[in-house]
Amino acid sequence: MGPPNIDASKLTKTLTTQPKEILDQKDMVFGKNFTDHMLCIKYTEDGGWGAPEIKPYGPLEIDPASFALNYSVQTFEGMKAYRSANGTVNLFRPEKNMQRLSTSSQRIMLPEFDQEQFLQCIKELVKVDERFVPSDYGYSLYIRPNFIGTEGNLNLQYSRNALLYVYLSPVGPYFPRTVKLHANTKEVRAWPGGVGNFKLGGNYAPALRPAMEVVSKGYDQILWLLGDDHYVTEVGTMNFFIFWINSEGEKELVTAPLDGIILPGVTRDSLLELARKWGEFKVSERKVTMPEVLKALDENRMLEAFGAGTACVVCSVSEILYNDKTYQIPVDPSNPNAVFGPMTMRLRNELLDIQYAKNPSPWSVPI
Repeated sequence: MGPPNIDASKLTKTLTTQPKEILDQKDMVFGKNFTDHMLCIKYTEDGGWGAPEIKPYGPLEIDPASFALNYSVQTFEGMKAYRSANGTVNLFRPEKNMQRLSTSSQRIMLPEFDQEQFLQCIKELVKVDERFVPSDYGYSLYIRPNFIGTEGNLNLQYSRNALLYVYLSPVGPYFPRTVKLHANTKEVRAWPGGVGNFKLGGNYAPALRPAMEVVSKGYDQILWLLGDDHYVTEVGTMNFFIFWINSEGEKELVTAPLDGIILPGVTRDSLLELARKWGEFKVSERKVTMPEVLKALDENRMLEAFGAGTACVVCSVSEILYNDKTYQIPVDPSNPNAVFGPMTMRLRNELLDIQYAKNPSPWSVPI
C-alpha cells in the first residue's frame, strides 16, 4: 500500500478571528478581493498527502529554491460557486476542473491526487465562506485551486514536495460590454507539440507583455493566430467561437479543435453540448483562418463571434484589428447598443440558468 492520498474526513478547520466585511456587489472587481479562508493540502514523496486544512487566508511560506518559483512547476484551475434563487449554493461541472487539473499536473510531474476527495474539501471551503457567495444573477464566487512544486532543489527534475491550495474571490461580470480584439501576427500563444492544452502558469506569463500592449492601444484582448495561414486559435484566455453562414451556405457554430494547442475549456465544452442538443444548425470543431473570416465578412456571412470561459462566461466580439485594418464584427443588427448578439445571448442565458439552478441539470452540483 502506497503513501496516503487526500482524505477529506481528516480535514481540519481553523477559523479567522477577523472576518472581513462583505463587499457591495458594484465593488466586486474580478480577482481583487478574497474571502476569509483558504484550503491547504501538503504532499511529500515519503509521507504522501497530509491532512487537509482550512485556515485564515494569508501568505504562504515557501522555499526560495522551490520548483514553483524557479521552474514554473505550477498549474491552476478556475471554477465558480453560484447562489440559486432559493439560496442553495452550487458548483458547475466541478469534476471537469478536477480532471483538467490532474491532466495538467501530470504534464509537469506533480503527484497524483484523489479528485473526489479534493473536490469534497473544496466544497467544505465554500461552505465555510458561504456568506461571500453573491446573490444576484451574473455574480458568483470564483474558486482558484493551485497546485505547485515546493521542494527546494535547483536540479532540473521533478518536485518531491508539493502543495494544493485553494482560495475564493467574490466576482461580478468580467466584460459587461462587447470586446475589441487585436489579432497578433507576430507572437504565438501555443504551438504544435507544446503545452497550450494544459493550464500551466508558464503559459500565461509570456502573454502579459503583448496583452498589455494591445490594452494600451484601446483593445481588450489578443486574438491569437498560428502559422502562415493565420489559424484562429484563442482570444486572450478564452476559447473563440464564430457563428456564421459557412462557404457551403450552412448556418454553423464553429470553434477550434482540441488539437493540442487549444485549452479544453469547461465553458467551451458546455456550449458545444447545448448547441448540439438544439439541433438547429451545424456545430463544428475545426480550424478556421483569418482569410476565411475576412471572406465571410466581405460576403456578409458573419453573424456573430464571441469568447467563452469561466471568468467571462461569454462575451460578444464587436471589432478585430488585423494587419493594421479594423473590421467590424456584427453583434445584433436590430440593436446598435446590444452587449450580446442573439446567439451569444441565447447560449449565455441557457448556461446561466443551469449554473444558477433555474433549470435542473446534472451539471449543477450542490455543495
